[in-house]
Amino acid sequence: MTFTTAAIRDSDDPTARVILSAAVQMIAARGYHGTSVRDIAGFAGLSAGSIYNHFGSKHELLVTILVRGGEALVEATERALLDAPAEPAQRLDAIVRTHVGVHAENPLESYIGNSELRSLDPVALERVIANRDAQQRIFDRVVADGVRRGEFHTDNPVEASRFVVTACTAVAMWFRPGGAATEEQVIARYQAVARDAVGHRAR
Repeated sequence: MTFTTAAIRDSDDPTARVILSAAVQMIAARGYHGTSVRDIAGFAGLSAGSIYNHFGSKHELLVTILVRGGEALVEATERALLDAPAEPAQRLDAIVRTHVGVHAENPLESYIGNSELRSLDPVALERVIANRDAQQRIFDRVVADGVRRGEFHTDNPVEASRFVVTACTAVAMWFRPGGAATEEQVIARYQAVARDAVGHRAR
């Protein structure tokens, strides 16, 4: 199985990697409630017991996929912002690049994240929402800084920031490798859209 997922970590053993990959594909295809542990095990070429040796339940698998995916996105965006130049538009470009890129490369996880929040228990839901809020706050800070420094001219910085994040997330719904536009072309277009949304004016 060559499919990779943002839910996999370097510390995971080979069996856990296979399980997570299979779970992402099966849940994306059939939905959480339409997928059984036996289904995941069969797709992975493992026994159901192997699943339970690594994850205590199907719910734990879902939580792992969504929490790890959110953490990976936030960490990657924070790194991109840290490495970006100080100029607001370039900082916005950097975080848009990361957000679009991660969602373009992980469309199944994005789909699960949008469709299966209702399947999480309250504690797990809070963890997933916390990661989403953290990601949104990164964009909020960058947009607010650009407005403060007179480079972004939107009258609605909070709404503009939310618009950018929502638009960039939606890339996962339609982007496919080998399509009419490359990932790099899509990133460049969304960077331009983001600049327009925040009212960027070059000095």
